[in-house]
Amino acid sequence: MSHNFFTDNEDLQFYFERGIDWDAIASATERGFKSEGGFGNTREAVEFYRGVAEMVGEFVAAEVAPRAKAIDQGGTRLVDGEAVVAPEFDELFELIRGLELHGMCLPRELGGMNAPMLSYLINTELFARADVSVMAHYGFHGGMAMAMLMFSISEGTTTSENGRIVSTRFAKEIEEIREGKAWGCMDITEPDSGSDMARLKAVGELDENGNWLVTGEKIFITSGHGKYHFVIARTEKAQASDDPMAGLKGLSMFLVPTYDEDADGNRKRSVPMTRVEEKLGHHGSVTAALAFERAPGQLIGERGEGFKQMLLLMNGARLGVGFESLGLCEAAYRLAKAYAAERPSMGKTIDRHELIADYLDEMRTDIQGIRAIAMRAAVCEELARKYTLRIDGEPSMDAGEKERLQREAKRLSRIARRITPLLKYIAAERAVEHARRCLQIHGGNGYTTEYGAEKLLRDALVMPIYEGTSQIQALMSMKDTLGAIMKHPQAFVKRIAQARWRSISASDVLERRVAKLHLLSLTAQNHLITKTATDKVRSLSGRPLGEWPDAFLKNWNPKRDFAYAMLHAERLARLLTDEVVAETLLEQAQLHADRREVLERWLDRCEPRCRFLHDEITTTGERLLRQLAPEPSAKPESQAAE
Repeated sequence: MSHNFFTDNEDLQFYFERGIDWDAIASATERGFKSEGGFGNTREAVEFYRGVAEMVGEFVAAEVAPRAKAIDQGGTRLVDGEAVVAPEFDELFELIRGLELHGMCLPRELGGMNAPMLSYLINTELFARADVSVMAHYGFHGGMAMAMLMFSISEGTTTSENGRIVSTRFAKEIEEIREGKAWGCMDITEPDSGSDMARLKAVGELDENGNWLVTGEKIFITSGHGKYHFVIARTEKAQASDDPMAGLKGLSMFLVPTYDEDADGNRKRSVPMTRVEEKLGHHGSVTAALAFERAPGQLIGERGEGFKQMLLLMNGARLGVGFESLGLCEAAYRLAKAYAAERPSMGKTIDRHELIADYLDEMRTDIQGIRAIAMRAAVCEELARKYTLRIDGEPSMDAGEKERLQREAKRLSRIARRITPLLKYIAAERAVEHARRCLQIHGGNGYTTEYGAEKLLRDALVMPIYEGTSQIQALMSMKDTLGAIMKHPQAFVKRIAQARWRSISASDVLERRVAKLHLLSLTAQNHLITKTATDKVRSLSGRPLGEWPDAFLKNWNPKRDFAYAMLHAERLARLLTDEVVAETLLEQAQLHADRREVLERWLDRCEPRCRFLHDEITTTGERLLRQLAPEPSAKPESQAAE
């Protein structure tokens, strides 16, 4: 067992030393190094960030990993209306509380360490490498406290002086979480409405005194035994089935405390837990169902903003799952590599057998590629948020500076929006694949509980499901990709021409290979958008020509008009992921010569599969779509008789 999960990871060391724009992150976090009691420059800040990572790396290796098996075996259960976890789990969180990690990203004036969210996400990977159940629960402390602060700043209920927070709406709740006395969670899913949020039935209503009350059932709530719940509920009543208020625009977000405690710690629940799920994996993590019955809540922001606010939470959560999946991949790779190096077969250890060596090389390459886009997405998302929060929190900001920050925040948000669903998709899928491969490398031993490989597989299987399934991530990415082409077709044509030129003219052979990959992706996108547009034009047959502009440009039905693209959404997502990883690794290789080898390994792996994906997208699907097409309506009897 390694003594430190941070210092033993050379790829993580690269990001701390050279792979991250720490100047931008540290400056944004330290408010331009003008914060009272803060760091004076980037070097001081990064030394602190590294110190935190080293502390956490040592802690998870020494304290979390050795308890993982006991936590898994201890599980969770519902006793007298409260969730009970393994004693080892509670022991760990007492230790974490002593390290004050729950306040790591909170501003100093709120008692926190004022570390960047990037540090928090790196910690997520380290915790997940040790045990994903502990990591999942850890994430619902500091992450939810920061969400409270961001919501307060966005709605204008936080006041600042000279960049320091003087007061904030949720100060009491944030303090409880920082001290480790409580935590928060997200309550979205309901029976019969998982990914389809337009079908949510929980309601928020005003009583005669102007107080908000929330009623409804929420299920599959991770760490749902916590005190503070961000709950999505419907507040606007629709007048008709096609009223926008019947869908996402009718949702609002509430902060609902589910219990109170007296001075002696006696708890009185206002929202009962009705169930704690028994799960295939993540045995140490509580997954709860709750019944809200006119539970008092506080409206967050304005009515009807719930979906927008949920997206803010989900973006962070999907980044978190990306880093969590990365940690599990790292654990599977390390476990498989160590076992293979010791297991003799046919005169040598199995890591020297070509098949196993190929498996391990691919796992290592996958991890480095996923980490590259995880870091890039995290940096872009954090800087975009911090620039936006600074604009919201400094109304007297110079107009020129405000415009610059708005422009930069928009650019960074666009990059983060492009990468985040791809990160969540590929990291979750690879977590399952790597855990499965780790078990296979262990052979019969992997199927027993002694070695830990089967636990990794059980824990990995939920990654492609929670915080938005892999299929939802693929559909989101497809929709954004094709939507951008439809909005800016000339820019898309220009990108194809540029990629084609780079693929033959770039002086660097690796740049030419990346350009060819880019061209492969663009031609697949071109096929999808052309097929979609052709089918749309065909559907206009028989309609008056004067109706064509509106019907083509405005009246798009995603379920009907994008059927071919939806069929290939996952293939496109995998192709786009290989493209963005190669693009990111190329940027690193152009700055750091030692990263060329990482890019070369990635290209060796991804080029054949991208050619295959391109072939699937451009040549398959018509047969299945014909099967799925609705039956043509039968002719009326009068016409049939003729």
